[in-house]
Amino acid sequence: MSETDDEIRITAELPGVNKDDLEISVSEGRVTIRGEKKEQEENKGKDYYRLERSYGAYQRSFSLPCEIDEDKVDASFKHGVLDIKLPKTKAARKRIKKIPVKSS
Repeated sequence: MSETDDEIRITAELPGVNKDDLEISVSEGRVTIRGEKKEQEENKGKDYYRLERSYGAYQRSFSLPCEIDEDKVDASFKHGVLDIKLPKTKAARKRIKKIPVKSS
């Protein structure tokens, strides 16, 4: 998770996960990422047959440090990396106060 004056950004590596198995929600100052990983490996040989399946569900929630504009949240998923952009509201951006640094 990283933060700038304009947005909060969450980046998550999710290798082996399909985009259709992801669910992202924003509610009451929290972002939740849910998903399910499904894998199946099948090997056939002359004298054998092997089938392995593994499934796993996961969920991760993050508390947000300020108000975000829920209507403008954007999520993209490419090469196993999920990137969520959460723009701050105008009110949250106004609350940022820059402090000048003085030298002695």
